[in-house]
Amino acid sequence: MGVVLIAGGAYVPRGVPTWVLGVPLAITCVGVLLRQRSPLACLGLGVLAIVLDGLVGPSLGTVLIFTDNLYAAALYGPAPLARILLGVTSALAVVGGAVAGFIASDWRMLAVAGVQAGLVLVTPVTTALVLREQRDRAAVERARAEQVARLAELDRQAAITSERTRMARELHDMIANHFSAIAIQSTAALSRKDLDRETVRKVMESVRENSVKGMAEMRSMIGLLRQEGDEAEGSAGAMRPRLADAETLVERVRRAGLTADMRVEGTVRELPASVDLAGYRILQEALTNALKHGDSPVSVLLSYEEERVLVRVVNALGERRTGLPGAGAGLIGMRERASLVGGILEAGRNGDEWLVLADLPTVEETLGARTSRGSTWVFGDGGRGRRASGEGRREPEDVERASVVEERA
Repeated sequence: MGVVLIAGGAYVPRGVPTWVLGVPLAITCVGVLLRQRSPLACLGLGVLAIVLDGLVGPSLGTVLIFTDNLYAAALYGPAPLARILLGVTSALAVVGGAVAGFIASDWRMLAVAGVQAGLVLVTPVTTALVLREQRDRAAVERARAEQVARLAELDRQAAITSERTRMARELHDMIANHFSAIAIQSTAALSRKDLDRETVRKVMESVRENSVKGMAEMRSMIGLLRQEGDEAEGSAGAMRPRLADAETLVERVRRAGLTADMRVEGTVRELPASVDLAGYRILQEALTNALKHGDSPVSVLLSYEEERVLVRVVNALGERRTGLPGAGAGLIGMRERASLVGGILEAGRNGDEWLVLADLPTVEETLGARTSRGSTWVFGDGGRGRRASGEGRREPEDVERASVVEERA
């Protein structure tokens, strides 16, 4: 295009051969080739070419291509360079118009020359700045969208992990009690050769009862998982175990051959759904552990107080072990359940006994205050439990409990 303009006479004659005008034109074209890879070199070649063209011409073709050199330097070069170019080109446009008007002694020439200089110098830089801003904004929005996508994926993974943990905890608590009783009773029936027919029949009836109940609870949970929305919530509320039904758990371990007694203090009242379920499952797991780890009598205490409910399970540390394998998930599950409702759970050796003590708040205001403060339980007061003062302070017997607490599963 520049060659066509020069051939058409679009230049100011200075008494030099026409081909000389092609030299600055070629230099600007070389700069265009470097516009993205090296915008500073593109600008340098453009400035050199426009200076040479001013000495031998100037020609319209070189001036037009020089605008692309400015545009490329402002768009692809460093951000500070673009701002500097805007100031420099604006100043040159004003100075160029003033010089032209002074030389021609005509203010109209000042306006014409100033507008032309602005079109050649300022317009390409301004256009590049606008495009640069849009490009940077698009990059920011793209980065923000990627960050939102990453956060959404992290939230999804966290939700999946939380749901899997909840399902594992529910399955463990629902099935372990029944299967432990089945394993213990069947082992006893197989190991004793002196059992009469009636005793064996009672053992088998208990085994069948636990099997049927375990299968029923499993089917109920599978049905709940297949449901959605309000239907699932309604079914969950209908099948939710309640701490008021704790006697059925105690009776179940009695049928499995373990001596157990239960005492209730205070007035049995309606508890928040989450606290009710947590208390029931903690008691269920504590009784299952007592059944798996010995044959000593078990004592259960449910204490309904004004702002909390206490679940206390005590059994003597006997020498006999059932040999049933444990995955170590029982104590973890109990602690998780207590923590989810803002409660405190301690499990460990208390003299010659094994004590599980859960303190579950029943008032919303109490929940937030206690979980943020943090308390440590000290076994004493007849095994009932008291809170030690101080932020997370542990008594000496707590250290002993920590060393043996993972023996139970």
